[in-house]
Amino acid sequence: MPAQQQYVSLYTDLLQTVRDLGLLRRRQGYYVTRMSIVLGTLLLIVGGMVLLGNSWHQLWLAGALALVLVQVAFLSHDSAHRQIFDSNARNDWTARILAGGVLGMSVSWWRSKHNKHHAAPNQADRDPDVQLKALAFTPQAVADRGPVGRWFAARQGWLFFPLLTLEGVGLHASSLKHLLRRGASRTERVEAGVVATRIIVYVAALYVLLPAGKATAFLGLQLAIFGVCLGAAFAPNHKGMPIVPAGMKLDFLRRQVLTSRNIRGGVFTDLALGGLNYQIEHHLFPSMPRPTLRQVQPIVREYCELHGIAYAEVGLFTSYRIVVGYLNDVGLQARDPFQCPLVVQYRT
Repeated sequence: MPAQQQYVSLYTDLLQTVRDLGLLRRRQGYYVTRMSIVLGTLLLIVGGMVLLGNSWHQLWLAGALALVLVQVAFLSHDSAHRQIFDSNARNDWTARILAGGVLGMSVSWWRSKHNKHHAAPNQADRDPDVQLKALAFTPQAVADRGPVGRWFAARQGWLFFPLLTLEGVGLHASSLKHLLRRGASRTERVEAGVVATRIIVYVAALYVLLPAGKATAFLGLQLAIFGVCLGAAFAPNHKGMPIVPAGMKLDFLRRQVLTSRNIRGGVFTDLALGGLNYQIEHHLFPSMPRPTLRQVQPIVREYCELHGIAYAEVGLFTSYRIVVGYLNDVGLQARDPFQCPLVVQYRT
């Protein structure tokens, strides 16, 4: 069999096995239950805010609100990947309502970026997640910066988690920038109205309910915790894994497995990372329901071992140590090209 055909067959054979086992079937009961719990908890927090009134104890509710909104973001992510319903339209509208109406974020902006990431994870010229302005993922990206940018890059690993406190603001801003751009579609203009209304109503309600100082503290704390928790869920998945050079060709199975990292853990890890701790399986089967990822993991791991494909899995705090070290090493390698090789060449 020609080499290219062998590579295609590797994934299709695995996919057929997973499909035959029924592991791609939707789990609507699971998602309806989870959405009911998450949205019910959200309503309880809002009710608690109204009842508590003018009190610094509201900051406890700000933290709780941030954690619940992270779970809403995970549900929106799953729905945008069409994991919940058989109907694409129902998945899309659920994702829009959760993202736009509850989170104040644009699902169309997120989807356009996220689809490119899934198509070419960690590829230097194609993955938008390694083309960020705030962080440098390759020595070349550091070399293109000025003195301040290079100074920052040398310490960006240590600054990464503090920067995540601004991620919540950044997500809202990027959403509005995308939706309000010239040439936005009619659907995006409607989405812009929903997102803007949600943000305005939320901020206005805080300043009506609380004095300005407490309202500002509530808003700042909620956005900071939301950003850190969401960023900490996405950070271990690919950061510190090999960067695929521009133009390099990899078959689908190797592309998804070799650039992704799983996180070991139990129920708490599943909850805190929203199922993204099974990142390899998620990338191989993007529409697979979240609770099924744990079931398919042993199959995927054994299949990779059988075909000599490295399967990365570490503990949560080990992953964070890798991320911090990797980001710092990018700046180091920019000064000394013989330090810390970050690009792994694969034979295809």
